[in-house]
Amino acid sequence: MKFKIGVMVDSFRLGIREGLKKAKEVGADGVQIYAVRGEMDPDNLNKQSRHDLFQYIKDQGLVVSALCGDLGSPGFANAELNPARIEKSKRIVDLACELETSVITTHIGVVPQNQSSKRFKIFQAACNEIGGYAEKMGCHFAIETGPERSSTLRSFLDTLETTGVGVNFDPANLAMVIGEDAAEAVANLGPYIVHTHAKDGIQYKPIDPELVYDPEKLSASPEVQLPDYFREVPLGEGQVNWPQYLNALQKEGFSGFLTIEREVGENPEGDIRQAIEFLKEMLT
Repeated sequence: MKFKIGVMVDSFRLGIREGLKKAKEVGADGVQIYAVRGEMDPDNLNKQSRHDLFQYIKDQGLVVSALCGDLGSPGFANAELNPARIEKSKRIVDLACELETSVITTHIGVVPQNQSSKRFKIFQAACNEIGGYAEKMGCHFAIETGPERSSTLRSFLDTLETTGVGVNFDPANLAMVIGEDAAEAVANLGPYIVHTHAKDGIQYKPIDPELVYDPEKLSASPEVQLPDYFREVPLGEGQVNWPQYLNALQKEGFSGFLTIEREVGENPEGDIRQAIEFLKEMLT
């Protein structure tokens, strides 16, 4: 199987440059980097610092698989907030180009099935604008899987007027939140997949995705404790059927990055090393 192995630099919890060195040390081919706030906020990176960062990445023998441009809740569900969020997303697209990656991943919010709904139209307008800009720049604004079924996301993507919006496929989100089989979801979303997260998880019982992806709704429901519903686990220890999933990606012609993301756990480096070994075994 022809895939490249990436690592989310931020998963090491070490800062950018130390995280980049660690990514090289554990044997990654590339890295994904959060580019929303702090030292990686486009507003905090001048021309020289961007050049220096890109050179540092190259010096490690790495490439950037994607930037993460997730602006957090409410995603793009609030029309009043969207002009500023759209502009911020475009600046992240610019940064991606300077770091020679063509993928910017994000969560937009929970896509409704009803295509006549106000929220659907708001998402549509935002994605058309950002996606149109990304398309002109040779990039993809990639929506991460998880908040809705893959068939709903596919229907939404099919309504857009640009080819600049794609999918960042996260099999664990689908397993934990939606309870959807990764291989089946790949079959639905195949043509749109431009990047993936290598992550695993377990769903204990169904949950309303709105509670997972909207902190305000979760705080208004104190009886809901997310660990009662799902848990992220190291690769190979969850409900993702990796052989079937990887075969499905290959069947759809995807040959890009499987980027390891570890959002929990006391020993992220150990889990990432374990994940790399797991993926290498799967790919031989």
